[in-house]
Amino acid sequence: MASVLRTRSTLHLPITLSVALMVLNVTLMICWIVLLAQSTGWGALITGVIVFAVILAGLSFYMVLMIKEVRLNQRQANFVDSVTHELKSPIASLRLYLETLQLRTIPDDQRAKFYGVMEDELERLDHLITQLLEVGRLDAIGQQSEPEEIDVELLLKKCGESACALHKRDPADTLVFDVQPAMMHARRLVVESVFRNLIDNAIKYGGDPPVVEIQSRLSDRGHVTTRITDNGQGVPPELRKRIFGLFFRGGSELTRRQKGTGLGLYIVHTLVRHLKGRITIQDRVGQSGSVFEVVLPGRAPT
Repeated sequence: MASVLRTRSTLHLPITLSVALMVLNVTLMICWIVLLAQSTGWGALITGVIVFAVILAGLSFYMVLMIKEVRLNQRQANFVDSVTHELKSPIASLRLYLETLQLRTIPDDQRAKFYGVMEDELERLDHLITQLLEVGRLDAIGQQSEPEEIDVELLLKKCGESACALHKRDPADTLVFDVQPAMMHARRLVVESVFRNLIDNAIKYGGDPPVVEIQSRLSDRGHVTTRITDNGQGVPPELRKRIFGLFFRGGSELTRRQKGTGLGLYIVHTLVRHLKGRITIQDRVGQSGSVFEVVLPGRAPT
């Protein structure tokens, strides 16, 4: 609630100021027109109208820029909140288990359970740090390796298994593959980053239990179209143009249930453009959920 109130109060000032200046500008323009219309100063009238119109356009542009800047600051604040939470939670958990292991003698089965939880928390930290590093070096991802021939089906299955392992899901129960044989000539790490993030996102925001359908088709125009479908609640139409933005996450960090930083889809969108492809999001026909469609250059296997 506090976050919502802070957001509204932050936007209230620039909007109110811009609207007030616009109203004042329009009022002065009307007065200018009325006064000069009573005289014969048509040249001054036209000049004044043009000047006031330019001022009005400038104020409108200023208001748009201010709203964008405020929203970016809000996304950055949400990002800091989420990253802080994502870092502190596993660290606190690790500290608790370590102190317990040091101060108490516990049975072997419980000790093994503690080690398993600690390993999960370390994997969670590793995943977060990997995402942060990827954002910092998006232009350099995969540049240390040469482009190679990539089997699309094998790559998608590898990314799916990796995402399932992260979320402790059985791939056989979570993933449904319908992949037509195809090849890509690209840097493997870049393509893996795209589909690993998309499948991770589909599992994270899928239903209970999540079911992710992965379909890939090769077109006659030399493109591989991959559709990753989840069974979650879907993405509202008004958010689809913003969901690939840096730091963007729908809702507030105070009320959000899913963990994350708002970096995954930004990474995907940036890397897809580097691969000279495109990505779109659609509704799942007849059912709840979202469909992320990625179109990349490809060819049939020889």
